[in-house]
Amino acid sequence: MPENANLHMQIDPETKEGAEQLFSSFGITITDAVMIFLRQSLMVGGLPFEVRKPQYNAETESVIMEARGIMEGSIQTKSYSSVAEMNADIDAEDEGS
Repeated sequence: MPENANLHMQIDPETKEGAEQLFSSFGITITDAVMIFLRQSLMVGGLPFEVRKPQYNAETESVIMEARGIMEGSIQTKSYSSVAEMNADIDAEDEGS
């Protein structure tokens, strides 16, 4: 039997921990899961699942772009020092409309 080859990967700790928890619930290790993935890929002659870019409607795309702008700092948002202050601002906006 041939000697095993090593495969080294780097992933973020949160992904690793989540994968370990998930796969342990099936009674397998990450190594087992990667072996299953690789063998299944060879059996089907490609990725063993469909890979597609997510499609969102226009409203969802707009909200995603707004959220990215907020995270990048290119879109400024209001901030409040308390929930009461925020509620007062919301009430004032409701009265003005």
